[in-house]
Amino acid sequence: MTQAIEHLPSKLAHTAHGPRAFGWWGMVWLIATEATLFAMLIASYFYLRFRSQPEWPPSSIEAPELTLPLIMSVILLSSSIPVHFAEAAIKKGSVTGLRIGLALGSLLGAIFLGLTWGIEWPEALHHFTPRTNSYGTMYFTITGFHGAHVLGGLVFSVWTQVRAWKGAFGADRHLTVQNFTMYWHFVDVVWVAVMATIYLSPHL
Repeated sequence: MTQAIEHLPSKLAHTAHGPRAFGWWGMVWLIATEATLFAMLIASYFYLRFRSQPEWPPSSIEAPELTLPLIMSVILLSSSIPVHFAEAAIKKGSVTGLRIGLALGSLLGAIFLGLTWGIEWPEALHHFTPRTNSYGTMYFTITGFHGAHVLGGLVFSVWTQVRAWKGAFGADRHLTVQNFTMYWHFVDVVWVAVMATIYLSPHL
């Protein structure tokens, strides 16, 4: 009995993951909270749009071009593939697969962010700003919040990679990787909603 009790804390500390771990539920609730935030922002966007009918975007602002956003979408959504394989790899005990998958996912995420802040936003600022009208406010607010979440995901990824290089993860110890994977997939799913709202809906 004494040996079983002494062994229990070690087992919980090293092997708990998924719904058995408090950290997993913490990430689930964080994602739920952030999903609610984005849902409210998108609802606000459509409320303002319907209040501004029949012209949207207003004040002679042209509907956003789709070429660059579609390229950005392919890049960001593709980043979930190596991240998924990184999690699958560490579940099999492959630290090398974990490192490679996380690195590729981070690279694609960084490219997406670079295109957003380096090309997409400067181009938009030639035509309107967050203070121009309600459309400008919602455009930069929604894409800005999403960009901030991508940046947060990249920081999370780098931290996870540093821990991976230090040998912190294994087949029975990968809660951090699991949480990061959930968060990154969430960021990608949110982008689908942002893409449909900000870039596609004005053309409909």
